[in-house]
Amino acid sequence: MTWGSGDERDFAAGGPARHVPVLRDEAMAALALREGGLYLDATFGAGGYTRALLEVPGTKVLALDRDPFAVTAGASLVREAGGRLLLLRERFGRLDKAAKAKGLSGFDGVVLDAGASSMQLDDASRGFSFTRDGPLDMRMDCEGQSAADIVNGADEKTLANIFRHLGEERASRRIAHAIVTDRAKKPFTSTAALAALIARAARGRPWDMHPATRTFQALRIAVNDELLELVRALAAAEAILRECGRLAVVSFHSLEDRIVKHFLNARAGRGQTASRLLPHEPAPPAPTFRVPGKQPVTPSRRELAANPRARSAKLRYGVRTGAAARGIDGRLMALASPKAIESKSA
Repeated sequence: MTWGSGDERDFAAGGPARHVPVLRDEAMAALALREGGLYLDATFGAGGYTRALLEVPGTKVLALDRDPFAVTAGASLVREAGGRLLLLRERFGRLDKAAKAKGLSGFDGVVLDAGASSMQLDDASRGFSFTRDGPLDMRMDCEGQSAADIVNGADEKTLANIFRHLGEERASRRIAHAIVTDRAKKPFTSTAALAALIARAARGRPWDMHPATRTFQALRIAVNDELLELVRALAAAEAILRECGRLAVVSFHSLEDRIVKHFLNARAGRGQTASRLLPHEPAPPAPTFRVPGKQPVTPSRRELAANPRARSAKLRYGVRTGAAARGIDGRLMALASPKAIESKSA
């Protein structure tokens, strides 16, 4: 197939890198990059990981991003890559389908950076952050239900559950009640208005961060279905990696990290007893990953000094075995469900 050419609605790439992605060097080390390898960057963003992948001679990269602005902004990197880069607008939960559609398989590595990108957070018009006033949007793909739709349309109990389950917000009920009371007078349309309301509702609590932080996180996760997308992406990566291929995942909060940790530990057979099986007891499935080294890997002091947003980042990685992929199982799905999140955060 031809790389770096085709329909401009589907192909594009990065432009000048506007930031260095968190744990970039550590993620590349975890992938054990090799010359001529085939790699997938599941969260293209500003192209930081992709650029690092392309620095290795002969590599080819399939990059994905659900954000149309990220894809459009990257057109120059496809041209610079000289036919070694293909970028598609797609959710990372569908990375296996994207690869199959382009006739690609047997990847040497998959890397993904969960959560919102710096470009999304820094663009007030996208509505991801309360630090700059903008429309209450938060949609990564600019489609479907927005944060304003949820805030103004969901009932009080649903809002409280979202804030509690997806933001681990202890003041979830107070915040939800305040929202429902105030929106009856005037719907919420801006990030500043919602952040101010949350600050009033959570008044009197000691904070080492803005009181709206967890609520905004919860809304963003709900709008973009982030936890279920992560579950789908992990299973999809398992399906497309060749034997000895590597998966590297950077997460930014405990809900994401819990899912990644469970996935790799379960797929590596950690926690399984080595004792004899009972009669008629089925043997456990063969491990699909090895989990080497001490994990998680966290940012260095130098990186934290240069980029405070990296403070909560964690990198986990695994090496694919030759065992058949397992797909999505019930336990993995349960980790993204409200009941599982509530019990872990209670």
